[in-house]
Amino acid sequence: MSTLPDSLLREITAFRHDLHAHPELGLVEFRTSDQVAAFLATCPGIKVHRGLAGTAVVGVLKCGDSPRMIGLRADMDALPIHELNTFPHHSRIDGTMHACGHDGHTAMLLGAARHLSETRRFNGTVVFIFQPAEETVGGARIMLEEGFLAQFPIAAVYGMHNWPGLPVGQIAVHNGPVMACADSIDISVRGHGAHAAMPHLGSDVILAASQLVSAIQAIAARATDPMEAIVVSITRFHAGEAYNVLPEEAQLGGTVRAFQTTLRDQAEALLTRMCHGIAAAHGVQIQLDYRRGYPPTVNHAAAAEHCAQVAATVVGAAQVRRDLNPSMGAEDFAYFLLECPGCYVWLGNGPGGDDTEHGGCTLHNPHYDFNDAAAPIGIRYWVALTEYLLGASG
Repeated sequence: MSTLPDSLLREITAFRHDLHAHPELGLVEFRTSDQVAAFLATCPGIKVHRGLAGTAVVGVLKCGDSPRMIGLRADMDALPIHELNTFPHHSRIDGTMHACGHDGHTAMLLGAARHLSETRRFNGTVVFIFQPAEETVGGARIMLEEGFLAQFPIAAVYGMHNWPGLPVGQIAVHNGPVMACADSIDISVRGHGAHAAMPHLGSDVILAASQLVSAIQAIAARATDPMEAIVVSITRFHAGEAYNVLPEEAQLGGTVRAFQTTLRDQAEALLTRMCHGIAAAHGVQIQLDYRRGYPPTVNHAAAAEHCAQVAATVVGAAQVRRDLNPSMGAEDFAYFLLECPGCYVWLGNGPGGDDTEHGGCTLHNPHYDFNDAAAPIGIRYWVALTEYLLGASG
């Protein structure tokens, strides 16, 4: 197992704190991109490539004569959240913070890049992928659409995300689904407005929309296999402005989460049928806009086994969790996994901070901060994975 120099860990911690203090949203990670490229330029033998998806940075390190090539990915963007932390490295950008730990992800991959460039105990090529816009429009998708795989023909790709609630020193590996899809739905219900005291003269869009909300709950409860996980949540309901007016229109919005593409198809078909039926029953017009977002993140079995074996060498077999349920959250690393084999693991970030009243260090929380104690483990995992997959004798 590689021993990481204390000087490297100090440098990575400082780099991470600087990123946290200067967060940038998706596709405008200009300062972050410059900082990442500058760091990679100090790593012996790494060639730096820029331009994909606007702010992406890709570092390529070749060692030996093997044609094998793998990709390691970290996301760089922050979230539109006002940070409530007061520690010295808190966000300097009002309304923007690294509330998901992408600063930690970027720093850990940079640490691995530096260490691998100096030790070179592998035979092949490592592609370090620093991706923008994971939180918003899907930077992974944009990179792929702009020809990432043609420029860097990796045979496999690997990702990592910190996971609050998982103790530091543990790594979770899933065989199969690890994160869900994230589809969006918007529904407009249009009818004939009327005086609230004379509802028989109009068509009540609020009543129709309310029944639609209730009917939608049957998708998970009655219309799909109970052994298959799906969530359909209505999160917005807007209608009317006055106490004595039945409005002409109601607007609903929400999300669909599932681990299988077939369930996405089923949910869309069921929603369409429900909209048509309730529209006919109430004499209103209902229009459904179903938009496919990030697909499910599904690990490939062989890659997951490799990652579990490597994780065991880093944290010990007893600390590799294979029993955790996948998350209904979504992740655009899914786009990479649709194109080539790979695996996405969770790195323990600890139980969170002392501020339990506000949720502590849960993801997307204004009190969140990446746990620096997890960084050495993440770096060692990346290094060990590279050395395992690109063994010097291969």
